[in-house]
Amino acid sequence: MLKTPICEMLGIQYPVFQGGMAWIADGRLVAAVSNGGGLGIVAAGNAPADVVREEIRTAKSLTDKPFGVNIMLMSPFADEIAALVCEEKVAVVTTGAGNPSKYMKAWKEAGIHVIPVVPSVAMAKLMTRLGASAVIAEGGESGGHVGELTTMVLVPLVCDATDLPVIAAGGIADGRGVAAAFMLGACGVQMGTRFLSAEECSIHPTYKDRILHATDLCTTVTGKRLGHPVRSLRTQFAREYTKAEYGGMADDDLEQLGVGALRKAVKEGDMEKGCFLAGQAAAFVKKEQPAAEIVREVIEEAEPILKGACKWVK
Repeated sequence: MLKTPICEMLGIQYPVFQGGMAWIADGRLVAAVSNGGGLGIVAAGNAPADVVREEIRTAKSLTDKPFGVNIMLMSPFADEIAALVCEEKVAVVTTGAGNPSKYMKAWKEAGIHVIPVVPSVAMAKLMTRLGASAVIAEGGESGGHVGELTTMVLVPLVCDATDLPVIAAGGIADGRGVAAAFMLGACGVQMGTRFLSAEECSIHPTYKDRILHATDLCTTVTGKRLGHPVRSLRTQFAREYTKAEYGGMADDDLEQLGVGALRKAVKEGDMEKGCFLAGQAAAFVKKEQPAAEIVREVIEEAEPILKGACKWVK
């Protein structure tokens, strides 16, 4: 069985994290992933503390397994959520879209495993010095906020730069991707887009259908001009945003154009005004299935590939 140090550290059966997808990773999906042996992660996104608390408590009511909370550091409620995870005694905190340095001491004192998403070697080294439990090296193939480096390049560079366990993310949706991540030096994987097809994932049917019928060229990156690039499906909204981004629209107006767009996709399936976040791995996702089955399936696919080639397989 594929058993790695991250499994022992967090008390999970399989080294599979579910990505912290804003407006998507709610308590129900999180509990399903954790009950399936992976690590479910509640997405705080831009939600206020009371909403996040409700999702944490929903997850607690549905599972006795470890789960985490992802804190999007650009959120106006980041300080409140940072305190909330300590109050709720969350097992794991992952972070994205920023530097979590100012919260690290409090989280560690609360006994929380802090596992930041890192887009570069420099950030991985900083998180190592500050006492992170592990890091998630996420390549630009992923959905949502993305960095410059690809998973194939970033993961081994981060593995060389730190002694911490490294979780690979970006472009991983099946056993081949899992096996590749382990061969690059990772001891776990994080998948977001694959879990959009989970039966417990509550996205609008239009969103799920677009994922299930995605192709290799179905995604695009917008927002580079503002310094916050985001990968999403190619939709009418994405095309209009690109025109505005490179057509001279003022920065403040461009920022406003994206406000609420993700929620419109997740809750309403709005193809004209919704931003359907997804990674390039959407092209691998072909069926709807229970979250626990997804966790088990990718590991079972990876194990025969890795036998004899990876130290984690016995």
